[in-house]
Amino acid sequence: MVRFANREDVAGIEADMPWPQSLPATTLYELLSDTAARHGPRNALTFQMFSGPRDKAETLTWTELHARVTQAANMFRALGVTETDTVAFVLPNCTETAVTILGGAVAGIVNPINPLLEPEQIAAILRETNAKVVVTLKEFPKTDVAQKMAEAVRNAPNVQVVLEVDLLRYLTGLKKFIVPFIRPKNPTGHRARVVDWDKEVAKHPRDRLTFGDGKTDRVAAYFHTGGTTGMPKVAQHTYSGMIYNGWVGHTLLFTETDNVICPLPLFHVFACHVILMAMVASGGHMILPTPQGYRGEGVFDNFWKLVERWQVTFIITVPTAIAAMMQRPVDADVSTVKTAFSGSAPLPVELFHRFEKATGVKLIEGYGLTEATCLVSCNPVDGEKKIGSVGIPFPHCRVRILKQTPSGPIDCDVDEVGEICVDNPGVLEGGTYTEGAKNQDLYHFGRWLRTGDLGRIDGDGYLWITGRAKDLIIRGGHNIDPAEIEEALAGHTAVAMAGAIGQPDAFAGELPCVYVELVSGAQVTTDELMDWCKEHIHERAAIPKHLEILDELPKTAVGKVFKPDLRKRAITRVYNAALEEAGLPARVAAVHEDKKLGLVAELKRMGDVEEEEVRKVLGEFTRPWEWRAH
Repeated sequence: MVRFANREDVAGIEADMPWPQSLPATTLYELLSDTAARHGPRNALTFQMFSGPRDKAETLTWTELHARVTQAANMFRALGVTETDTVAFVLPNCTETAVTILGGAVAGIVNPINPLLEPEQIAAILRETNAKVVVTLKEFPKTDVAQKMAEAVRNAPNVQVVLEVDLLRYLTGLKKFIVPFIRPKNPTGHRARVVDWDKEVAKHPRDRLTFGDGKTDRVAAYFHTGGTTGMPKVAQHTYSGMIYNGWVGHTLLFTETDNVICPLPLFHVFACHVILMAMVASGGHMILPTPQGYRGEGVFDNFWKLVERWQVTFIITVPTAIAAMMQRPVDADVSTVKTAFSGSAPLPVELFHRFEKATGVKLIEGYGLTEATCLVSCNPVDGEKKIGSVGIPFPHCRVRILKQTPSGPIDCDVDEVGEICVDNPGVLEGGTYTEGAKNQDLYHFGRWLRTGDLGRIDGDGYLWITGRAKDLIIRGGHNIDPAEIEEALAGHTAVAMAGAIGQPDAFAGELPCVYVELVSGAQVTTDELMDWCKEHIHERAAIPKHLEILDELPKTAVGKVFKPDLRKRAITRVYNAALEEAGLPARVAAVHEDKKLGLVAELKRMGDVEEEEVRKVLGEFTRPWEWRAH
C-alpha cells in the first residue's frame, strides 16, 4: 500500500501506474470475484439494526457477499433487467442495500435514490432513468418509505416490479413479535407487481452468473444530484469510474486488514463509490451502524463504543457529524483508529482542532462530486495537511482552475480564483447527465468537467475551494438549489422578488436563508411568508431558517438579485449573534471579497477581548474572519 506524502509521491504513482492499463478489472463482478478469491474468509460487510455496542449485528464474509451479489444479479436478470435497464432502489442502509448496489450494477444500471425526497421527486427520477425494477422497504414502523414509494410508483408507469425488503428479519425478541401486529397497511394503487425480496432472490443460484458478464466498460450506475428544482439531474457512472474510485482507496489507504465505519447513506457517492468500492477493491471491512447511519437513534451516543467494538481503523464522516461527536465524551478505546476522513462540505478550523485534540486521530479533508463519479483530491495522510484546503489531486486526476475571457477560458495563475475543472477516469466525456440539454456548457475543451465550484491552487499544488459558481446551498453535505425557495415565494401575490442564499451555520455549514422584496403597497408579515414556504417548498431541508423582508433587494445592472451583498448581510447577522451570545465585545464591521479566501468578515473590538476567545466562537463557521485594520 502506498500513502502519498507530497506532490512528488503522487506524480510517482501516476508515472508508475498508467491508467487505464492499470485497471484492476474490466467489470465490477470481475473485481468482486477477484477479491472474494483472495480474501474469502475475511469480513466484508457488517450491518447492525440498532446502535448499542452489544446489539445484534449481521456480518458477511467476502465469500458470502459474493454469493449474495451473484444471486441478486441473477434475480434482476430474471426479472427482465438487461445491461441497459435500470434497477432503482429507495432504501436506508442495510445488507440488502449494499447487495442491491453491486448486484444491480452487475445485471444492469443501478440507481440509488434518497429516501428523504418527496414522492413526486422520486417519481421524476424513476421516469428519467426509465427504471424497470425498484427495490424498497416493506411497510415498517417509524418509516414512511413504503408509503412514499406507493405514490411514486403510481406516477412512474415504467416500473414493472417492486421488490420489498422486510427489516423484520433484523429484529429479535419482543420487537420481532410485535411488529407484524402494528405494521401499517399500505394499499399500493399502482400496476407494478409487488414481490418479497427474500422469496424472490432465493429462487436463483449463488455460485455462478446465469448470464454472461460482458467484459466491456459501460454505464453501470445513475446517481441523482442534490438540486431540487423540478427533477434533480441524473449523472451517469461507468464501471471504469467506479473501479477508479475503489482503486484510489485501495492504492493509497485501505488493505484487507482495515475496518471502516461508514454511517453515511449508501445512496450517496461518498459511501457508495468511495468506501464500498474501496472495500471491494481492497478486501477491507465496511461497518454500517443502523439504517439511518449518523441519523440513527443512539449512534452519536454510542459511536466511540462502536469504534471500539469493531476495532475501527478508519472513520468516514462529515462536518455535521463531527460537531455532534464533539458534544459527547470519547468514552472508549479508539487506539485502533488511524485516520478520519471528512467530506461533503467545508470543515470549520476550530472543529478540526477540537476533533484531533479530543481523539488523537488525524482528520483528513477531501473533495469530490457526483458528476465526476466522486473522488478529486484529498490532503495527504502522511504528508503536509493544510487546514481548510481539500488537498492535492489523486493519481490520474487532473485539476485546472479556469476563468472566462472574451477569447475563451484560460488557466488562472497560482492562487488566482477561477472555476475548478476536473479530468479523471470518473469523468464521462461527451455528457455526464442523462438529459442531453443539461450537458450544455458542462465541459471546457470537450473534456474538462466544469464543477461549478470556485477555487484556487496554491504554490504547493493544494486545492482550495472559495465559493460556488452554481450558487447551491450546502446544508450538512446536502445540496439545495436556491431556486426551489425563490420559485415558491414568487407564487405569493405580495412578493415581487426573492433571493435565497446559504447563511453560515456552526453545525450544518450552511442553512437556507431568503431575503424578500415586496410588491409596491403589499402588506405581509414574515410569519405569513414562512407559512407559505412550509406549504409550497416540497423539500423540508430547503425551508428557510431565516426570512427577512427588505425595502429593496440589491440588484445587478440588468436587474438580477446581487447575492454577494445578501451573503455579506447574512454573515454579519450570524457572526454578530454568535459573538453577542458568547458575551464577547467584538462585532463585524464589514465583509469584503478576498481574491484567495472569498468573503471575509472584518471584526472590530468594542472592548477588551482575547483573540483566542473569538477564534473559538467564529472558528465553528467555515467563512474566514480577520481584525479590521485601524
